[in-house]
Amino acid sequence: YTCQQCGEIFNRKESLKFHMKIHIKKKPLKCFQCGKSFTQKGQLENHLVTHTSEKPFSCFQCGKSFTSKGYLKTHMLIHAGIKPVSCSQCGKSFTHKSSLKRHMLIHTGEKPFSCSQCGKTFKQKGDQVKRPFSCSQCGKSFTHKSSLKTHMLIHTGKKPFTCSQCGKTFTQKGHCKVHLVTHSS
Repeated sequence: YTCQQCGEIFNRKESLKFHMKIHIKKKPLKCFQCGKSFTQKGQLENHLVTHTSEKPFSCFQCGKSFTSKGYLKTHMLIHAGIKPVSCSQCGKSFTHKSSLKRHMLIHTGEKPFSCSQCGKTFKQKGDQVKRPFSCSQCGKSFTHKSSLKTHMLIHTGKKPFTCSQCGKTFTQKGHCKVHLVTHSS
């Protein structure tokens, strides 16, 4: 049985009939919790697990758990060292398409996600949540309040860390420590 739309061949008429739903965008199975539609019963079942936060499929190598067998299978590529998807621009390889898609933003410079509060744009969804502390001077974001506080010293010009040997001042404690090591040698 051959699909007249794409030429894919099937062993059974039922398989072809099921496949045809892809072309006509028919998704008769609906999630009763969020309304998302699916063409296959298995897809709906995998989706339903996302509402329960149940992750019944575990990796025997690292213990990480997944909501579906498919996600586990994709994850296993990491342990096998298989990276079947590669960037056409730089050749870098990835385990799955979603990683490549995220990587491509480097080449395009696109930042499709924006913060509803300030309008700042991000390459990845959730980056605005991962970096909630923003500099009021330049807009640079940080994951920790202490990192923002250290960054602010650049704008204020304050250098609170002083070398006990020569009196030279630094904005960061780590820079002062490095200086002390090189200064005393």
